[in-house]
Amino acid sequence: MSKISAMNKRTTQTLAENISKQVEHFSKKEVECLIREFNVLMAEQNNSGRAVHGLDRGKFISTLHSIFGLTDDRMTGRVFRTFDKDNDSVVSMKEWIDGLSVFLRGTLDEKIKYCFTVYDLNGDNAISREEMLHMLKGRLIRQPNEEDPDEGIKDLVEIILKKMDYDHDGKLSFEDFEKAVKDENLLLEAFGTCLPDFRVICNEKYCVKSPFYPLSVNVDF
Repeated sequence: MSKISAMNKRTTQTLAENISKQVEHFSKKEVECLIREFNVLMAEQNNSGRAVHGLDRGKFISTLHSIFGLTDDRMTGRVFRTFDKDNDSVVSMKEWIDGLSVFLRGTLDEKIKYCFTVYDLNGDNAISREEMLHMLKGRLIRQPNEEDPDEGIKDLVEIILKKMDYDHDGKLSFEDFEKAVKDENLLLEAFGTCLPDFRVICNEKYCVKSPFYPLSVNVDF
């Protein structure tokens, strides 16, 4: 091993040790794996001429597509904003690992908070009718002879509000969302897929190639 390689390895190990003390759910070895993958993604991004200090929106979203099976652009943009805690338009290494700790290993409580943040489009701590309509638009199969496909979405929103809006104020607060999901876990991704597609991650052929293969995922929720 060259002196530079040995130095890089020690630097990664030291960084992993520090980050693993601040992040839930990942061991030091797993954090090292995530640091190496982050550096690979950064090198790919910088080689394309986008030299920034973190993963930009385009590279982050392409990674969600290729590694985690998330392909709905309405959701992937929101996932990027949720990972980007400091709102500087890039996902830093620490934000990457912090985000993945919930994304891959989070408890139900952590995933409820994460999904609510993704769905709260304007950041006002509520999911409004308008936000629901925006997220659900185009998800229903158009029925024959249906003149206005948006009417079906509006009906669906009213059904959701009837089931999840416990305080009857016409929108979903975090408390509404939390209670509804804990009563029925399938409602966690009610407004769109924003968590990994485990069929992609756990596909045997894909996992052999994936740097995330050593990282088990928590699907018990």
